[in-house]
Amino acid sequence: FLALRYGGRYALNVPQRVERTAKFERVGPQTRRAEAPAATTRRMNVITSVQLTDGERIASGLRFPEGPVAMPDGSVVFVEIAAQRVSRVRPLPTGGWSEVETVAEVPGGPNGLALGPDGALYCANNGGSFEWIERNAMLFPGPRPSTWRGGSIDRIDVATGNVTTLYRGSTENADVVLKGPNDLVFDAHGGMWFTDHGTRTLRDADRTGIWYALADGSRCVEKVHPCEHPNGIGLSPAGDRVMWAETHTGRVYARSVTGPGEIGPPEPGTGGLLAGLPGSVRFDSLAVDSLGNTCVASLGIGGITSVAPDGEWTHYAVPNDLFDSMTTNICFGGTDLRTAFITQSATGHLLAVPWPTAGLRLNYC
Repeated sequence: FLALRYGGRYALNVPQRVERTAKFERVGPQTRRAEAPAATTRRMNVITSVQLTDGERIASGLRFPEGPVAMPDGSVVFVEIAAQRVSRVRPLPTGGWSEVETVAEVPGGPNGLALGPDGALYCANNGGSFEWIERNAMLFPGPRPSTWRGGSIDRIDVATGNVTTLYRGSTENADVVLKGPNDLVFDAHGGMWFTDHGTRTLRDADRTGIWYALADGSRCVEKVHPCEHPNGIGLSPAGDRVMWAETHTGRVYARSVTGPGEIGPPEPGTGGLLAGLPGSVRFDSLAVDSLGNTCVASLGIGGITSVAPDGEWTHYAVPNDLFDSMTTNICFGGTDLRTAFITQSATGHLLAVPWPTAGLRLNYC
């Protein structure tokens, strides 16, 4: 029962965030690690923690925001899953940000967004797979309601707000059975990798996978199965590796990409596992930085966990006054790609936080 797990245990009894500390020096608007303790072997139960010092809320009062996309014009679009819409804020010439505006009404559960090769937004729609629960002025996802309509991949015309469904899971097409698409990323060939998170009830849960689809609606194929509720997904800077996070296992997996929509076998002896965090940490969506680090929103401890290509990780904690245990997503923007736009879903905020590394410029952005 997600509301009890996230809303109760995580919100009221946050796990210890710092198990190993490093020394830091101030660099502009954020901190960076100046020297870290030497380690001869990797310790899977230790997290290096960095406390970020700056950030601001650029949008508030949102209904479970996720899926931020930094647009070429400097605006940020994002979904509000519980409100069934895609929204946007714009930077103002005089500083600060505009009021939230609606880009499109998207029935079901718009969950993840990506800008496609034709300038349209593509949306991973979970079909309304969560019951929404208000608790202590915060919003949490519960189990699948009776109104769930099945998942889909949708195309959104940014100028008009028109929504077209490209792929939908239904019994009418046995080759495409989508339960709860969650997040997506475009490759340089114009195709999209996406995760199907599935749905959960109080008694059962889906086992789903990683999919590849074309933006013209002609092909949608599952490439990895089974996965345990895959969530965020991203590509390496060279596009030769796909990484995804599993929510409830708290793990990040990686597989080689051998061609457009083609994936290699898992690395021998690892099953494709890149990293797994200790304790009760859960993972949500992610973005990749210019160094190839997979930056994953971390449920329970809040903030972002950066997983290096070799599997080492560092947890970046947002300033204490901006903390939300339901930190769910991140994207990079700004002129130098050093601003992290982070969604805090329980409290309904979108943050802009200076980031210590440049983000990876996404295809078509």
